[in-house]
Amino acid sequence: MKKQSMANRIVIYALLIGGSLFFLFPIFWMLRTSLINMGDLYQIPPKLLPDDLSWDNFEQALGAYPFGRFFLNSTVITASAMLGVLFSSSVCAYSFSRIHWKGRDKVFGFILTGLMIPFFVVMIPQYVFWNALHLTDTFVPLIAPAWFGGGVFNIFLLRQFFLSIPTELDEAAKVDGAGHFRIYLQIILPIGKQAMIVVGLLTFLANWNDYLGPLAFITSESNYTLMQGLTLFQGSYSAQWHLMMAATSVIVIPSLIVFLVAQRHFIEGIAMTGIKG
Repeated sequence: MKKQSMANRIVIYALLIGGSLFFLFPIFWMLRTSLINMGDLYQIPPKLLPDDLSWDNFEQALGAYPFGRFFLNSTVITASAMLGVLFSSSVCAYSFSRIHWKGRDKVFGFILTGLMIPFFVVMIPQYVFWNALHLTDTFVPLIAPAWFGGGVFNIFLLRQFFLSIPTELDEAAKVDGAGHFRIYLQIILPIGKQAMIVVGLLTFLANWNDYLGPLAFITSESNYTLMQGLTLFQGSYSAQWHLMMAATSVIVIPSLIVFLVAQRHFIEGIAMTGIKG
């Protein structure tokens, strides 16, 4: 039995390692291409590792357009949206899970229908709305919606987690004179930290990699995000793949770093969410 168990474990580890290498290879190839010179770009057969690392590729790519400004714009939008989503979605989820009021479940069911509405359907009405307020070509249309609900999926995710928290904790806090705000702040949020990390990470990835939203509302180059800047760069340097990969790495690497730092909490949060319906 021990030999069979050991063999099964070796097979599982081999499959996991092989799968990891398969999914990591595109990232490796992107970084490898970003560090080779133009002469080695079309070499046949290609080398896995270049003989000389051309760090100047990053300087050339980032110097072609104001990528520093684009990076700052993406950081401001993503950070502001994350704060808004974490606050508003957690407040809404608390209301739908810990406070009993008439028609609560019916209202929540109606809100869930928003999951079936794609962004393409509401994009034009949103543009007309923000344009009427003269707020297009600003960050407001990309940030403000996050502070008003935080997204149907995020509310659903946090609600499912908050439902798994024993109600006895609320009752004990009320005996001590705590109100809903104190229960939310001192009990629900600390216990729901894992679920909040999941929502924060998903929000970061969605906003950091968003292209359609900025494309609809941002027109000035000074307000471009990294994704818009990359598209602008691609139009001028589409044939110079080493520079394209260098510019792309600047966008991909922050996402990888954030995920690697938060992956343990992300996996735990996904595993613990949805225990109770």
